[in-house]
Amino acid sequence: IKRIIAKYNSISSVCVTINLMAKYIVGIDEAGRGPLAGPVSLGAVAWEINQHRGLTKKFRAIKNSKKLSLKQRERWYRLMLIERQQDRLNFSCAYSSNTAIDNRGIVWGVKSALARALNKLSVRSPTSNISPKNSRVLLDGSLKAPAEYVNQTTITKGDEKEMIIAMASVVAKVRRDRLIKRLAKKYPGYGFEGHVGYGTAAHYRALAKLGLSPIHRRSFLRSLAGGLRRNKR
Repeated sequence: IKRIIAKYNSISSVCVTINLMAKYIVGIDEAGRGPLAGPVSLGAVAWEINQHRGLTKKFRAIKNSKKLSLKQRERWYRLMLIERQQDRLNFSCAYSSNTAIDNRGIVWGVKSALARALNKLSVRSPTSNISPKNSRVLLDGSLKAPAEYVNQTTITKGDEKEMIIAMASVVAKVRRDRLIKRLAKKYPGYGFEGHVGYGTAAHYRALAKLGLSPIHRRSFLRSLAGGLRRNKR
């Protein structure tokens, strides 16, 4: 029992030391893991820990992106832009394309985009100096930050429990939806502006009529790909 207590105290001391060293808190979430087309998107939000109380007052009513309407997501995103302009928070977004997903898999795609989203945080704002040593990273679901981020916690349904993860989910969702809607103009007829790549009945009907577009994930459509022509537009 004494050995167990000693081991527990040792681990607790390490965790306390890491938390005391943290200057920034970072939240990370994804959007677009399951669609039939387009990239997967990783959003990251960060702020200095001494900004936490003030930002909590402004964003405590935010919900994860799945529980917000399009207008609500855009409204929260605009508020984050204002806070970033005033250097009270920072956020970034990174993607892995449908081609990368087909070639390397969705797990690799998520991992790659996550690492790049973290890297972007440290260069987007001159006031940011985020690094693996000075950050406490909170991640949703099964997400993991690169191993050098030793002070990281993955939280089941984190986008419902941690405000900063919910904010990251909004960044990931808004940025991905905007990108897909721009691509909808390049690849008309698929209805991307509505379903943003997800497997709706209308999307499957469009696939049967038009075939695969260059932004479709062929690895997600293997059962259909043999009977679908390729649309080269």
